[in-house]
Amino acid sequence: MSFPPSAKPIADARRVLVVSAHPDDVDFGAAGTVARWVEQGLEVTYLLVTRGDAGGFDDTPREAMPLLREAEQLAAAKAVGVEQVEFLDGYPDGTLQPTIELRRDITRAIRRYQPDRILTNSPLRRWDRIAGPSHPDHLAVGEATTCAIYPDSRNPFAFPELLRDEGLEPWVVREVWYQGGPDPDLYVDVTATYPQKIAALLAHITQTSHIDVESRVQAMLAANAAAAGLPEGRLAEAFTVFSTG
Repeated sequence: MSFPPSAKPIADARRVLVVSAHPDDVDFGAAGTVARWVEQGLEVTYLLVTRGDAGGFDDTPREAMPLLREAEQLAAAKAVGVEQVEFLDGYPDGTLQPTIELRRDITRAIRRYQPDRILTNSPLRRWDRIAGPSHPDHLAVGEATTCAIYPDSRNPFAFPELLRDEGLEPWVVREVWYQGGPDPDLYVDVTATYPQKIAALLAHITQTSHIDVESRVQAMLAANAAAAGLPEGRLAEAFTVFSTG
């Protein structure tokens, strides 16, 4: 299963909500694009479902990992100019499901931040690469976010307590960008913001200190640029984009 062709991105987006399963998800998949959006004047907010407590590659005590990874994500966000970062509570890394509770919490954030565009993990698995993009948590967050976009956030009768008790009015998200899914076909040239992407990734010390980040990422972005037909030496990130109308 794959996605249909991407829609043309809306030209008048002002606010973007990025919903990710773990710290570092957005930075591997989209930090260069996020940096471009910030430079263009868009207001970008990160919503992290977990604090990445099941991550890391050394003997760091498990109880220390959530605070370490939260601090890393805050530093990574700063590297690309994002100031607003929110973490949900009660969702352990590695156990996510697209539950009603998660849909409600994402809906709450959508109604609070009122984004024109949402960037999130793909709800579809990539069979050519089971590791990374196809992590079960990524799929779960992609599905829960998609359900929150439609119908939950726009339906006044979904999660009525959000309107009744918190005053959060229904909101229509106009566009969704998926990262990490099968056969992406919308490419963003991030050559100019590549240094910011690398800085964001290097901020995730618990996740990247054991690998050659720059070589790996540059090769991936160069392949994307070639697929997009960009000149040699350019770098690109890849997405699938849909209108929700």
